Amino acid sequence: MRGLCVLLCICIGASRLHAQEDILLPDASKYKEPVSKLWINTYGNIRVSKRLIWIAETHFRFQETENTPFAGQIAQVYNRHALSYIYSKYFNASLGGVLRVNFNTDALSEGRNVVPEWRIWHQYQFAQPLSSIMVYHRIRIEHRWSQGFAQESAYIFRNRWRYMLRIKVPLNSHKFEPGTWYLSPESELILQSGKEVVGSVLEDLRLTTTLGYILTPRLTVAAGLMYSQGQDFDNPGIYKQGWTVRCHLYYAPDFRKVRNKLPAIHLDD
Repeated sequence: MRGLCVLLCICIGASRLHAQEDILLPDASKYKEPVSKLWINTYGNIRVSKRLIWIAETHFRFQETENTPFAGQIAQVYNRHALSYIYSKYFNASLGGVLRVNFNTDALSEGRNVVPEWRIWHQYQFAQPLSSIMVYHRIRIEHRWSQGFAQESAYIFRNRWRYMLRIKVPLNSHKFEPGTWYLSPESELILQSGKEVVGSVLEDLRLTTTLGYILTPRLTVAAGLMYSQGQDFDNPGIYKQGWTVRCHLYYAPDFRKVRNKLPAIHLDD
């Protein structure tokens, strides 16, 4: 998998590497020491009509620093919202915006402590049942305006191209219902493009395994471990790595009258 992703990035970015004259690429790929992180995420799917769902997500992401091992300092806070259209039981499309607040985790930095980041995102999710197993394909495209922590840092624009494959396997039942434990392995490939992206096309490759429990039809909890790696933005020959503990809360309130409700759909993650 690692070799395939590296080859893909070389093919996409090779035509632009000649412009990166001021960066010295290493003779061989170098990997930074993994950074440990903790993500606490909430996912809300609020039913507003027969075909529309309001997506409301809040993510708190912590990571280790030199003075705070494991996950002692907050790094980002996400506030993601969108309106999702239910085309069928197995497909939905979403459009919305994101405000991400980035915190400076570099103790030696003289820049600002907090900077905002803005995104517009759209997503297309397909659900495929296989016996008692559910398979999800998710395509997400993000248009991203970000800046560094330096006082005069300007915003730069990038596009992110994301594909995720997720499998949900019930462990103690033949279907997903209250009281069911499930295992959910997933992989996500995140590529980036833009005028400022010269060679560092592979932003992230994420491999995750999650264990979840369905409390009620409207409430699910889950936790898992993720390994990630991606090219350093300033030097595509250097790869960053991370180990992340992820904790999730899924909630799906539905305040409509009973006669206006559709049958249950596969949108709870």
